Amino acid sequence: MANHAVAIVPTSDMEASTAFYALLGPSVAADFGAYRILEDGRGWHLHLNHMPGWPARVEDNPFGLYLYVEDVDAVADRVRDRIIEPDAPHAKPWGTYEFAVSDPSGVLIRIGRIMR
Repeated sequence: MANHAVAIVPTSDMEASTAFYALLGPSVAADFGAYRILEDGRGWHLHLNHMPGWPARVEDNPFGLYLYVEDVDAVADRVRDRIIEPDAPHAKPWGTYEFAVSDPSGVLIRIGRIMR
């Protein structure tokens, strides 16, 4: 297996977070109750760790993820009502085509691709 990194994301509501990430593409690959492993079969791996009561305020969650995909618009269509910026996805000055959403625990998630 090649080197890769996997995010372990805390969640106060395992079911809500699992359902949210399913909209983005990954599904449950392994379920250990308070710990779930999500995968999409194309490279995304995400671990959810149940942390009751965390964060105390959703808006204070410091975590963020960047998920790279080929078809940004297709993913955006599945979560259109949750997109943070108006008229997104769109090109950013740093060379990506992206949009952002927040998961149920307040994790900021940017979804995009590098423009070439």
